[in-house]
Amino acid sequence: MRLLLANPNTSEALTRQMATVAEAVAPADCRIEAVTASRGFPYLSTRAEAHIAGAVLLEVLAEANADAAIIAAFGDPGLRAARDLCDFPVVGVSDAAMMSAAMLGERFAIIGFTQRMRSWYLDGVRDAGLSSRFAGFRAPDVEPTSVEAAQHELRDALLACIEAAVRHDGADAVILGGAPLAGLAATLAASAPVPLIDPIAAATLQAAALVRLAAQRPARIIEAKPSTGLDARLARRFGGQLAVNGGAS
Repeated sequence: MRLLLANPNTSEALTRQMATVAEAVAPADCRIEAVTASRGFPYLSTRAEAHIAGAVLLEVLAEANADAAIIAAFGDPGLRAARDLCDFPVVGVSDAAMMSAAMLGERFAIIGFTQRMRSWYLDGVRDAGLSSRFAGFRAPDVEPTSVEAAQHELRDALLACIEAAVRHDGADAVILGGAPLAGLAATLAASAPVPLIDPIAAATLQAAALVRLAAQRPARIIEAKPSTGLDARLARRFGGQLAVNGGAS
């Protein structure tokens, strides 16, 4: 089984960090292939950045040879468009995390590493149809010096956010959102009063489950239409060719 872990931001360090988490939880017969966006932003924190990253992501997925793909950015940029484009399952990490949280508790909270993500992440909750199960978003008041330093510098502040989400917001499951926090849920689990969900881990396991369920879409013909200036992979896909199925192993 081949899972494509597609990072829509340009940070190779974050890609490696997320791939490590995915590899740790993936089934034994699963191979993680991690790719990083060739252009864009080192991390995503606004809707505008997410829309740009989503367009770049479609180029990566246009001719991907995989059994399933994971959009490895919280907020799931390009998720719906990717599902239209691809004939294999495409799983967004925030979507997977919220679905997992909804199965683990009655109300879930999202903890991020910066307040700047608040409105974008709230959009994701609404789009998932889970607003009635959402206890709220919290993030530290201080910013990390870099995304790579977020886990180390914000550890105590993030624990305080988790405690506040449980005590004051009524959360009985907590998602640690944002690529810089990948892997932190396992580290903090023993100190947290409720289950912590790592979006990369949740998405990896759900993608593997969808492959096992044979949730492959039939090949579809994308409506042929001319294009100008598109990436060559997208131009071929929109040129009337049959969509390429997954099936790598």
